[in-house]
Amino acid sequence: MDERSEKKPKLSGLAKLMGIELDDFGNGSCKVSAKVLDSHLNAGGVAHGGLHATMLDTALGGALVSMIMKEEWCATAQLDISYINPAYVGANLLANGKVIRRGKNMAHCEGILTDSEGKTIASGKGTWVIWNKKPKSLI
Repeated sequence: MDERSEKKPKLSGLAKLMGIELDDFGNGSCKVSAKVLDSHLNAGGVAHGGLHATMLDTALGGALVSMIMKEEWCATAQLDISYINPAYVGANLLANGKVIRRGKNMAHCEGILTDSEGKTIASGKGTWVIWNKKPKSLI
């Protein structure tokens, strides 16, 4: 039987600490959101790139999780982020991720991070490795 992951993925502890929430999940796509807080700011007074990267990693990885079998496991192997516009305190950010191609042991994903007005804040693309079961190193 071809059983895909039915449960929404659990957010990492880091994502939870950053206030990232899972908004939509399924069919090779995932959306997460967060509001920019004072604690997210870098020395320049704008949202730190780590927030952008974590949101995009979560959305892209979540998109893949929505496609893999329940017994399969995946992890980010490579992630490229382009920082396009700053995000300021109070901005509501939305990261949309999707799977571009899924192979047997690897997947390519991409996504975009926007604010509530639709302004592009960052974009990302990456590669995920896929195992047919949880690796022994993670058990």
